[in-house]
Amino acid sequence: MPETFYSNGKLLITGEYLVLDGALSLALPTKFGQSLAVEKTSGNSLVWNSFDDKNQSWFHAEVSIGEHIDIITTSDKEICNQLLKTLRVTRSLNPSFLLNYEGFDVKTHLDFPRQWGLGTSSTLINNIANWSKIDAYELLEKTFGGSGYDIACAQHNHPILYQRIDGKPIVTEVSFKPNFKDQIFFVYLNKKQNSREAIANYRKKASNLSNEFLEINDITKKMVNCQDLTDFQLLMNNHEHILSKILRQQPIKERLFSDFDGSIKSLGAWGGDFVMAASEENPVEYFQQKGFSTILPYSELIL
Repeated sequence: MPETFYSNGKLLITGEYLVLDGALSLALPTKFGQSLAVEKTSGNSLVWNSFDDKNQSWFHAEVSIGEHIDIITTSDKEICNQLLKTLRVTRSLNPSFLLNYEGFDVKTHLDFPRQWGLGTSSTLINNIANWSKIDAYELLEKTFGGSGYDIACAQHNHPILYQRIDGKPIVTEVSFKPNFKDQIFFVYLNKKQNSREAIANYRKKASNLSNEFLEINDITKKMVNCQDLTDFQLLMNNHEHILSKILRQQPIKERLFSDFDGSIKSLGAWGGDFVMAASEENPVEYFQQKGFSTILPYSELIL
């Protein structure tokens, strides 16, 4: 029987970009995630197969293990090189990992379309860390980088407050149950944003943001306890205004949805992946008419 690991996907509700530098952020684990199944074989290599949400194979590799971890064959050299880096870093953190010359058959399965940006990499990192019994935050830091909030979501089944203090993750589960959650929807913008490029852009423009940090921290705390849709929308709008000034970018509502009767907030990297919409009326038809077909109610997406 294979040994199986599972990690939740993620959505960052507040503190995008600033979470990298210690802002207090609200993050929500999703009902969609990724599994990793490991089975020992009689061979002396690791055979890796990745499957999408339709159970279609999107990546295959055979990797030599033992003293050296190297490519034997692969369907995608770029992805395989990233996998090799991850496995090698894992070995550096656990020197016995993949060293006993046993063969392995590894299969990963996503619950969500790869382009959605709900954590294809972070769920993989957390699963590999669990398999190898190492610290997932350390593995992330030495491979993909980032704040680590996505690892926290992978490991928790409840909404969390996340903050990095002196480089260390501080995670607190919270009860985020707005009585207007049926009026919150998540809309996929039909393109996946490159997180590394977005972070680099933020780094170029961010400087002396102490006041903005205090404002974002305050918005995060108020959002957690908010029970009024109008107040929640105001917090969304204020958050967008602050980030718009920092990034020198037009908020997504102004750019794409200026006639929307409600509030829209970018989530994570601005310009792609999901946005959060909050409105009195059901917005599904509105977004469909705009050409956006993936519109998920809060209860369908969030744990």
